[in-house]
Amino acid sequence: MASKPYESAWAHSMSTKEQLRVVGRLLKFAAPYKWFFIVSILLSALISAVNVFLPWLLQVYMDRYLRHGSATMAIMWLFAGLYLLGMVIKAITQFWQNYTSTMGAEYMLESVRRKMFADLHGKGMRYFDQTPGGSILSRLMNDTMTFSNFWALLNTLLLAVFAVISSFIAMAVTDWSVALATLVLVPFLLFIIWYYQRFSSKVYRRMRERLSQLNTKLSEAITGISVIQEFRQEKRMSTGFKKTNRAYYETRRAMIRTNSLLLSPMINLFYALGTVIILGLFGMRGMHQVVAAGVIYAFITYINNFYSPMSQMMDSLSDFQNGMVAGSRVLRILDDRTLAPAQHPVIDAKITRGKVEFRHVTFAYDQDHPVLKDVSFVAEPGQTVALVGETGSGKTSTINVLMRFYEFQGGQVLIDDRDIRDYPAAELRAKMGLVLQEPQLFYGDIQSNIRMFDDTITDEQVAQAAHFVQADDFIDRLPQGYATPVLERGTEYSAGQRQLITFARTVVTDPKILILDEATANVDTQTETMIQSGLSRIQENRTTVAIAHRLSTIQNADLILVLHQGQIVERGTNDELMQQRGYYYDMIQLQNSAHD
Repeated sequence: MASKPYESAWAHSMSTKEQLRVVGRLLKFAAPYKWFFIVSILLSALISAVNVFLPWLLQVYMDRYLRHGSATMAIMWLFAGLYLLGMVIKAITQFWQNYTSTMGAEYMLESVRRKMFADLHGKGMRYFDQTPGGSILSRLMNDTMTFSNFWALLNTLLLAVFAVISSFIAMAVTDWSVALATLVLVPFLLFIIWYYQRFSSKVYRRMRERLSQLNTKLSEAITGISVIQEFRQEKRMSTGFKKTNRAYYETRRAMIRTNSLLLSPMINLFYALGTVIILGLFGMRGMHQVVAAGVIYAFITYINNFYSPMSQMMDSLSDFQNGMVAGSRVLRILDDRTLAPAQHPVIDAKITRGKVEFRHVTFAYDQDHPVLKDVSFVAEPGQTVALVGETGSGKTSTINVLMRFYEFQGGQVLIDDRDIRDYPAAELRAKMGLVLQEPQLFYGDIQSNIRMFDDTITDEQVAQAAHFVQADDFIDRLPQGYATPVLERGTEYSAGQRQLITFARTVVTDPKILILDEATANVDTQTETMIQSGLSRIQENRTTVAIAHRLSTIQNADLILVLHQGQIVERGTNDELMQQRGYYYDMIQLQNSAHD
């Protein structure tokens, strides 16, 4: 049963104008591989010519030789050889026609996926805040694969157009009056095609939307499996999945019902009616004069050549509608302008000292509700600035602005007394090292995760970075050392080990500015003590901006900023803030009492 929560803006039919726009965009994607399609078109024309030639050859043989009993062995072998030659040429041509068309589509599909993947990595974090990961995955994999079938339809359409034109010309040359009579069914056929195209696009839009929802459910269920089992949410997740899966099934059933009625069965009906018209007209003519059998055979073959490609084309219309909807969803991603904050790099802009300054910065995720309000502070080169405050106070937002994950709306962010927008994005990433609360490891091994697949970083530099943060202690004990495999998200390693690897990853690039987003929040006390000594060395000659979860870890910071509701309400050293007995003092007392 379809339910209203599953309906969306996508669940309506696509207008002809919208479909033409999508087709035009897809044709642009195919432009680099146009020669594949040009060759396919030429070969389609050759196939149609052969399809006209073969019935004509048999017609001549039947009417000129068999009818009059004048066929000799030489003539029989001549016509048999010509027919065999025609079939061989047709088979070879069909192979190359299908090969060139399919390969052109595959090259285009590979190109579009690369373009989408690169485009996704160029979008701002706001886009991923608003779009479920399962939906993005569905569009990148399922939708691109489906709308590549659009080229299968074009291939079939080309064959159908050439077949219809060549078959009608052949029929008209043979007997123009009977040929004209067969056209009486064409208006009805065009109406069926128009109706199917309009009705099915609505079904396919709803189907693709529900497939995205299904992928989102699956992604959520797999990535959150530990939490689901811990809180015994299996039944709720199963019920939600069944509901989404049932909705997808209903749209699939509607699609199958539509295709079963309006595709091949309808074309076969028109073919049968066309055959009846031909046999009826020739039958009435046969009452008054002799009608050559070869002519009737040729007409039946031509009418078959007329409708058979249409049957294949109608079958492909389901792929076409699926492709149109999938194509529009893919284009929606490519057209989304939620881009990463733009840089306006100045020539030779380099980060050399690492001074960081916020001047009256205002920032909001939704443009309407500021999460940072008039934030100003300076982190001198080599200093450590700590951000503290309750959840939602604006600590992580400050980091997001500094890392250029989001664009701020007011004020100015400076690095080395130069506007942060003046630096190339590559310079910012090279000179700013970020360690997150949740360490992210990738498939590969420990060594590749430290160097982040940058071959310019040597094995010696990797080992030095690991030693610097004291990660080498556990790495050297592993069976394969730095070559030990890392599986999905590095779950085979403890939280502390994963964090040590990410510390080494940051150190190996030798950043001027170090940003710690509660980097020790998820490690045990023993591991924290071990990496704190490494951190103190990491911070030497580097500007550090750290979000503090455990306030004891930042008591030696040069400047502590206390944030409350997006504003800096206190600033100073640990001793200065303790003397003020304000927000910071209360937080220290609260943590100390929690540990007692």
